[in-house]
Amino acid sequence: MTDSSATNNQQSIPTLSTERYTLPALGFGTYRLWGKSGAQSTETALTMGYRLIDSAYNYENEGTIGAGIRAAIDKGIVSRGDVTVTSKLPGRYHEHDQALSAIEESLYRTGLDYIDLYLIHWPNPKQGKYVEAWKALMEARDRGLIRNIGVCNFTPEHLDTLERETGELPVINQVELHPYFNQAETRAYDAEHGIITEAWSPLARGAVFEEDTIVSIAKNHDASVGQVVLAWHRAIGSLAIPKSASEKRQKENLDSLHVTLTSDEIEAINALTKPDGREKDQDPDEYEEF
Repeated sequence: MTDSSATNNQQSIPTLSTERYTLPALGFGTYRLWGKSGAQSTETALTMGYRLIDSAYNYENEGTIGAGIRAAIDKGIVSRGDVTVTSKLPGRYHEHDQALSAIEESLYRTGLDYIDLYLIHWPNPKQGKYVEAWKALMEARDRGLIRNIGVCNFTPEHLDTLERETGELPVINQVELHPYFNQAETRAYDAEHGIITEAWSPLARGAVFEEDTIVSIAKNHDASVGQVVLAWHRAIGSLAIPKSASEKRQKENLDSLHVTLTSDEIEAINALTKPDGREKDQDPDEYEEF
């Protein structure tokens, strides 16, 4: 996954694959990264070896991450084909024509010729339009605006509906996933259907940093709690996309690739999950985002 122009501090990231799609096994989240500093953080992440950059229309930073990516390309750090750029469709644009216009707007904002991976951000099932949005993503892909399509926060029931209505499942399902909510059912469904499970809020917004079980495991590995949690994600087949504006933390997250947990340690972290473990009670069957 590394570019021929890689700098000395750049790390090679292994891949996570299904029979349908392959992505780097660790990505870079950009929520709340804005403006010049956000663009610099994105460029720094690419310089260090990240190749999966996650944004969204509703993050209001597609221009920021686009600027960072273009700067890295201009400096020879990466080529465009090395970087997987992700963005997401907001709930207010689930109607077909609005969805296509929003995708076009995402391209204008990023300043890129195409977006590699475009996701429906939330199903908003009470509105009943996510199938229409999915068909629009399929059309945008056929037009070459985007390369691959996926979803966020879809339950197995939502995914079944997509397949029944359109004959096509997403290549990726990005969901809230961390030690306190490990999404075992959704992960099993995704794996059975060739869908990569990607984790947003992989560190539970920092709530895990004081968790005794994980602190103890971290000491055993001479690693940070964050590194242990990211290693756990990799062990259970979850693709984590931690966010950090700090170069030091970006490197720390990358160094989690050198941490390998024992089966007992993995099970100990799995045991921390709770039925009500969502950080903000954002149940996709009820919660809606526009």
